[in-house]
Amino acid sequence: MPQVPVQEFEQLPLRVHTFLTGVPLHDVWYVDLPRWRAGVTLDEFLRRESNGKLDTCGCSKSSSLFTPSALVRTLLDIRLFVGRFFGWDHEPAATAWETFATRLTDTDHSRSLAAAGTRDAFFRVVYRFENEQLVELINRTVHAAALSALVETATAYRFYLGIYVGSVSRFTPFYMALIDPFRKLIVYPSLLRSVRARWNQAFGIG
Repeated sequence: MPQVPVQEFEQLPLRVHTFLTGVPLHDVWYVDLPRWRAGVTLDEFLRRESNGKLDTCGCSKSSSLFTPSALVRTLLDIRLFVGRFFGWDHEPAATAWETFATRLTDTDHSRSLAAAGTRDAFFRVVYRFENEQLVELINRTVHAAALSALVETATAYRFYLGIYVGSVSRFTPFYMALIDPFRKLIVYPSLLRSVRARWNQAFGIG
């Protein structure tokens, strides 16, 4: 799954560009999805309930957007084990950090289809608009945000995954350098393939 040039991503009409001003964009990924029909939104995709047709992509017991492969789950288990050993995954006290949700304007709140702070696996929702969602995670390694966006064209849909990483200590750059090879070669390509599989079985003809 290819990465997106920053220039292409920044030209998209997304709230995140001004919302996360000052937070470094680490990388952006995309996957092209068939245009089975017009008018599909990211929110509809996120809310699409799984059904019996989803067995072939391993999604039948989950409505999550991403479905980790066995290899990705193994890597995640290793990462969580190491994190518990070193205490990496403890979230700082609320008074010690500032959630990105404090940047939300009244307009953002009124547009959002999910309440800020709603749990989404390891993340918390910052906002969810019709075709754009931002979630965040903070622990002793990073203050990160993941942006999901869906753009419809005349012939296809393009799903974007943007990763923003804020430093929480001098350990953050070392940590990101350590995990980047796994992210780029294994994790994100696998997750984006699962997005395509879920999309085809949710909206396809099969």
